[in-house]
Amino acid sequence: MAGHFQVMAFSTAIHPVRKVAIFGGTHGNELSGVFLVKHWLKHGEEVARRGMEVRPFITNPRAVEKCIRYIDTDLNRVFDSQNLSKKENSVNLPYEVKRAQYINSIFGPKGSDDAYDVILDLHNTTSCMGATLILEDSKDDFTIQMIHYIQKFMAPVPCPVLLLELPSMKYASTRTIAKHPLGVEVGPQPQGVLRADILDKMRRIVKYALDFIQSFNEGTEFPACHIEVYKVLEKVDYPRDENGDLAAFIHKKFQDQDWQELKSGDPIFFTLDGKTINYEGEDSVFPTFVNEAAYYEKKQAFTKTQKVTLDAQAVRPLSER
Repeated sequence: MAGHFQVMAFSTAIHPVRKVAIFGGTHGNELSGVFLVKHWLKHGEEVARRGMEVRPFITNPRAVEKCIRYIDTDLNRVFDSQNLSKKENSVNLPYEVKRAQYINSIFGPKGSDDAYDVILDLHNTTSCMGATLILEDSKDDFTIQMIHYIQKFMAPVPCPVLLLELPSMKYASTRTIAKHPLGVEVGPQPQGVLRADILDKMRRIVKYALDFIQSFNEGTEFPACHIEVYKVLEKVDYPRDENGDLAAFIHKKFQDQDWQELKSGDPIFFTLDGKTINYEGEDSVFPTFVNEAAYYEKKQAFTKTQKVTLDAQAVRPLSER
C-alpha cells in the first residue's frame, strides 16, 4: 500500500540560499549535463541569479575527455566519510577518490555549515524514466518545495520523483555534499550521445530550480505542499547461470515500462531458448531504471519502488538582519 508521511502545518524558516553548484560529467558519457555545464562555464549569464553564487562544474574531467563512465571507480559512489578521509598521497588511491576529496574541499566539507546550500547533479539514463528528480531525504522541506515548483512549471511534462531513503539502496553520491541535494536524471538517452529533447528537459529543470531559489531568497513564502514520490524498495538482478553470467534479458513487454505498475504474473525476463520469466511478488510496485546500461556491472536489472506521498511544511527565508 502507498504510504503517506504527514507533518504539522506551520512555516519553516530557512537561511537564504547563497551557494549553488551545477554538476555535470560525474559520469563522463552522460552528455546532456556535460554539454550544458560546458556551455554555462562560457555563458554564465543563463544561470546567474541575483544574490547568490551559481557555479557550474565538471566533476570528472578525465572521464569526460574519454567519454566513459569513470576512470577507476564510480565517482557517484565514493562521497562517504571513509573515502573522503583517505590520505591523498596514497599511491593506490583511485582517481575518482582523489577527485571526490578535491570536490569536497571546494563544495564542502560534507556535513558542515560551509558546504554548498544546493547541488543540482545532472545525469542521463538509458532507461525510459523521463525527467526524473532524485530526492535524498523525505524530511527536507526545502528540496520538496523546490521539486513541487519544478513539477508545476514543467507541466504537462511529468517529473517523477525517486526517493533514495532505503539504507541498502542509498549511496554516497556527489550531490550529498550539499545541504539540499537534488539529482536530475533524464532519459532515455544512449551513453555518449546527445538528444535535443532530453537536453531541453534538463535545461528547463535547472532554470526552474534556480528560479525557485531566487524567488525564495527574495522573500517568497511557499505554502505547505505535497508531492507523490517513488520510494526505493530493492534492486532486482538479472537471472544468472552457475558462472554468474546473464541467463536472461529484459522481456520486450517490460522494456520502457519505467514507473508503470508491475503486477504478479507480468513478464520481466526472457531467455534465448524462449522461456518467459514472470514477476512473482507483491502488487503496487513500480519499476524504474529498467535495463539501465550502466547498471549491468552493478548486477541491477531494475529497481522496485513504492508510491508514497510526502507533505512539506511551508518554507520562508530566515531574515539575515
